[in-house]
Amino acid sequence: MPAEYRFDSLYSHGFVRVAVGIPEVRVADPRFNTVRTLSLARSASEADAAVVLFPELGISAYSNEDLFHQDALLGATEEAVQHVIEASQALAPMLVVGAPLRFQGALFNCALAIHRGRLLGVTPKTYLPNYREFYEKRQFTAGRDAVLREVELFGSVVPFGPDLIYRVENVPDLSIHVEICEDLWVPIPPSTYAAMAGATVLLNLSASNITIGKADYRRLLCGSQSARCVAAYVYAAAGSGESTTDLAWDGHAMVYENDMLLAESTRFAPGEQLILADVDVQRLVQERMRLTSFNDAASDHRARVSAFRHVATRFEVPSHAVPLQRTVDRFPYIPSDRARRDERCAEAYNIQVHGLAKRLTATGIQKLVVGVSGGLDSTQALIVAAKTMDRLKLPRTGVHAFTMPGFGTSEATRANAHRLMRALGVTGAEIDIKPSCLQMFRDLGHPYASGATGEEARDLTFENVQAGERTSHLFRLANYHGAMVLGTGDLSELALGWCTYGVGDHMSHYNVNGSIPKTLIRHLIRWVIASGQFDEPASDVLDAIVKTKISPELLPEASGRDGPSDVTERRIGPFELQDFNLYYISRFGFPPSKVAFLARHAWKDATEGSWPEGVRDEDRRQYSLGDIKRWLEVFVERFFQTSQFKRSCLPNGPKVGSGGSLSPRADWRAPSDAVADAWLRELRERVPDAE
Repeated sequence: MPAEYRFDSLYSHGFVRVAVGIPEVRVADPRFNTVRTLSLARSASEADAAVVLFPELGISAYSNEDLFHQDALLGATEEAVQHVIEASQALAPMLVVGAPLRFQGALFNCALAIHRGRLLGVTPKTYLPNYREFYEKRQFTAGRDAVLREVELFGSVVPFGPDLIYRVENVPDLSIHVEICEDLWVPIPPSTYAAMAGATVLLNLSASNITIGKADYRRLLCGSQSARCVAAYVYAAAGSGESTTDLAWDGHAMVYENDMLLAESTRFAPGEQLILADVDVQRLVQERMRLTSFNDAASDHRARVSAFRHVATRFEVPSHAVPLQRTVDRFPYIPSDRARRDERCAEAYNIQVHGLAKRLTATGIQKLVVGVSGGLDSTQALIVAAKTMDRLKLPRTGVHAFTMPGFGTSEATRANAHRLMRALGVTGAEIDIKPSCLQMFRDLGHPYASGATGEEARDLTFENVQAGERTSHLFRLANYHGAMVLGTGDLSELALGWCTYGVGDHMSHYNVNGSIPKTLIRHLIRWVIASGQFDEPASDVLDAIVKTKISPELLPEASGRDGPSDVTERRIGPFELQDFNLYYISRFGFPPSKVAFLARHAWKDATEGSWPEGVRDEDRRQYSLGDIKRWLEVFVERFFQTSQFKRSCLPNGPKVGSGGSLSPRADWRAPSDAVADAWLRELRERVPDAE
């Protein structure tokens, strides 16, 4: 059974803490090496790690060469291993150590899994390198040639082989496989089959001397293996103390999770090191469940996969709080590194332009109609339209842009809309929609038509009539000009249902913003400015638009000379929080309690942490756990229960990011009449209202 749930512990949210120890060693001195190994193991235990990995042959040291055939050294190594097993009784994590061991007249390079005074199993090295500086076949027998499936050691019979998976029964999804150094260098590593057999954490005990450029190659191997296997890959290379007669060692330790580097040691450190990383095994299992090809591959190799032996063990999950020690970006759609962020923005922008260009070419239409409000979304759509015309070598005047002020339009946004249309050289015009809205109010018998201005007049219908009139004009204008209506609604608004059914932020002939979250759109426009996509007048007005507060501008009292006061985020929550919720719920299927746990971790030191460049000081907000729970509840109810019917009929538009799309033809297929009770109950029962 899983350990008792507590919100403030990473083990309650699908995470597992792993450690890698790089101890100081002495060549051919097992007693010394055992002392140093156990010292790091104790530190890992105190740090609440579930497993700690050590380098290849670390108990004896790796660089003994022909000394491995000396009985004195092998006997001392066996005594040292026995001491490690006994000492492990007082330690919480599983220890995985390396040692040379003799069985039936053969010497094997072994990895031993040890936990709470018990030897769980022994994994021999499958592939022995015997080229360049390596001569391991001179001393060892390859595990692939072993006929043994069990060995007797220290009075116990334990499983032996590369086909062992250590399944931690009381920690969901934690299954561990072990391989040794060269096993990763071959075309199909043993860990590949182990992952298909269910292993989520893959360990590699390595010696791996260092040569120029080899560290990058190790990173490539470990990262790509973790990605192919949809697993964590934990790697330990020998460090200080190994013989430098002919070789050198850098003590390289790494932890990857599905190609994401979580932790890395300092190479060439003068002393020993212990690195820690919190691996999200729940995320790995979620990914495998979604990737049908992963399970197809396992089926193709079912004979090899089904032959794995599972060794059961248990980890004493800490009963105290175990805070997450892992970077969780507040803006998962926006890299904090400027170079990566610029690269992502450039790619997103070009995907939008390419998608729109293809649609225009395919239809033979050479004109676009777009409504321009002076806000972020319509601005992004308009600059994509202008750049698409440039790419197709069509005049920008073929973009017919209309600003359509209503009862809540501010002078600031109206002015910005006109400035932008002029600066881009599109065909710009203004249509006052208030007269047609008043006619609609009269047709409806709405109180506003009779001069009422109270709450009964400024209702949802009052807002939706304005949005609907704008869309009606746009479609008729497109018909009149032989053009295509370009949509403006973004991914965040579609997730929350913050759009009026059938209007411009929901319906169009083609929508280039449909899979771009609100937080990214602001940075896309900043990138357009910084990269000089347009001339200075256009960049100046784009900068002014980026600084404008997000608002639908539908209520008269929201209008102001300096911009809107009816701020959207007061009604549906901060977009930075809601985009965070969207990413982890739609992309990974996490329960609300885990999303709240991650959000609290991401924002707990918001005033000190890094922010993407360009985020204004007033936007560098902090959120309490109560804030996070409140807005997450809003998100869950709107996303799962009240908004899907709007997403079931979205117009075409390109998928832009791996974070997903809500198109019913792409990433998200869901019933329109589902209920959110399961998510809301999980959130309310598991997430406290305050710290």
